Amino acid sequence: MRFMVLVKATRDSEAGVMPGEKLLADMGRFNEELVNAGVMQAGEGLQPSSKGARVRFSGKDRTVTHGPFPQTDELVAGFWVWKCASLQEAIDWIKRCPNPMEGDSDIEIRQIFESEDFGEAFTPELREQEDRLRAKVAQQNPQSKP
Repeated sequence: MRFMVLVKATRDSEAGVMPGEKLLADMGRFNEELVNAGVMQAGEGLQPSSKGARVRFSGKDRTVTHGPFPQTDELVAGFWVWKCASLQEAIDWIKRCPNPMEGDSDIEIRQIFESEDFGEAFTPELREQEDRLRAKVAQQNPQSKP
C-alpha cells in the first residue's frame, strides 16, 4: 500500500520561517531511516501558500485565486509518499518522526488509490494508458525512482 503523508502548515511555515539546523538534521536522520527501510518513495517541503495559487472549477469556468490562503490549518507544508504494509505501519513510522515544526503540529496520513481500487470502470485500455504514462514519467525523471 502507498500512503501520502501530509505535514500540515503552521503560522510559522506560512510566514516562511525556515527550520533550524537541529530540526533539519533530525529530519535528515529520520528520512534516512525511511529510505533504508524501503518505505520512502518521495518527500518534499512546500513553499508558503503566498507563492501558490488555487484554481476553482465550476462547470466549464475556472477561477484562479493567488495565495496566501487564510486557513492555515487546511494547508500542507510538506509531504512524503511511503510504501507500507498497512495504515498501522505508517502510523508507527509517524510516531518515530521528529516534530516537523517548532511548536505543535499535525501530520495526516492518506492511502493512495491503486489501479485495482477502481474496479471495472478502469478498463484494460485505461490500465494500458496508465502503465504507459507511468513508464514515461519514470523515463523522464530517472532520479525520482524509489
